[in-house]
Amino acid sequence: MFSSQGPSARELAVQALSSVEHGYDLLAPTFDHTPFRTPDRFLDATEAALRAYGPFRTGLDVCCGTGAGVRVLDGLCPNGVTGTDFSAGMLDRARAAHPEHGWVRADARALPFETEFDLAVSFGAFGHFLPAERPALFAGVHRALRPGGLFAFPIAAPPPVRSPWYWALTGFDAAMRLRNALWRPPFVMYYRTFPLEPVRADLAAAGFSVTTLALEEFGRRPDGSPRCRLVLARRLG
Repeated sequence: MFSSQGPSARELAVQALSSVEHGYDLLAPTFDHTPFRTPDRFLDATEAALRAYGPFRTGLDVCCGTGAGVRVLDGLCPNGVTGTDFSAGMLDRARAAHPEHGWVRADARALPFETEFDLAVSFGAFGHFLPAERPALFAGVHRALRPGGLFAFPIAAPPPVRSPWYWALTGFDAAMRLRNALWRPPFVMYYRTFPLEPVRADLAAAGFSVTTLALEEFGRRPDGSPRCRLVLARRLG
């Protein structure tokens, strides 16, 4: 599952018993060699889809981690790209890999931006937010965008109940809930707390007009629905 350059089992255990922030500080040096980094195929599919919705001038990567998502913004936002994350360790890696961009340490639930960006993206981070925290997250992104600005992120369809992935994700979430009930500080990371329809409702409540686009590169489920969609949330004027 992990390359020889990735974290050891002991390092992962220490991370899992830390806070989210400290855990990612510890994981930062090896993060890009784990499956937790967003695969390039998701990034490339997102960039290709967003080209039809530009032009954009400036872009924001929310919960940027080590900066993988800036490859999407690089090709779309010629006037500047900013990444934000609350892990100093992850930002250090992003800054070292992409010194040409701006990097800001901030909690995504209280973003320090005001009508500065035309496009915001986020990849693989929403499991770190409980459902009750989504309104603050989306309000901050809304505030960071200019009127008419776009907030985009991919969201995968849930696996069917008979799939091994369904039970693997359900088991992981159950284990994390047990861990958080017994150990402090909590480590918030769940795979099944970001379903499309409640997310759509929270985005609309924050002032976005929401549509979705099927990412056909990932195919369709037996019922014909897309395996992965790109959520497109437009800040209303």
